[in-house]
Amino acid sequence: MIETLISSKTRIKLLMKFFLNSKNTAYLRNLEEEFGESTNGIRLELNKFEKAGFLESHTEGNKKIFKANTEHPLFSEINSIIRKMTGLEYVVDYIVQRIGDLEKVYLVGKLSKGQDGNIIDLVLVGNDLNKAFLIEQIEKAERKINKKIRYVHFRVDEFDLNKIKEPGMHPLLLWKREK
Repeated sequence: MIETLISSKTRIKLLMKFFLNSKNTAYLRNLEEEFGESTNGIRLELNKFEKAGFLESHTEGNKKIFKANTEHPLFSEINSIIRKMTGLEYVVDYIVQRIGDLEKVYLVGKLSKGQDGNIIDLVLVGNDLNKAFLIEQIEKAERKINKKIRYVHFRVDEFDLNKIKEPGMHPLLLWKREK
């Protein structure tokens, strides 16, 4: 879908990496391994994004570490486009808000790292979820977005954010109940 508007596959991968989850950071060699592309093409795109103010960087040793500039005036719009492209908008709008006593929803797995895939991994935190309705809504969403949705459910009293962290992964809070 977005490939029609943005012809550079590298640019799309960088948008996914940095604008879906603003906590993601990366350096050139790391992106080369992750994307399976040459450093020259990635470097050109990183420099364009940084020059435009979409990315900011700092140096750690001999590595230049990049991350999204969340203060950029277009950050929230780009984030919204990426969420729609990945199907996350649909998941939040049509599933999360309808399944019972839910407190929080986190995105984990490959997608939280900014890597596109066919699976959306969620952590649901709440009590007394209507699991039959949840499964029904997940099946509808899977057909709509053409991706599989996996989830793990924790009751509020048993949830610990540190339990869902993996090295290099930043769980992305997708939704939180308004108090």
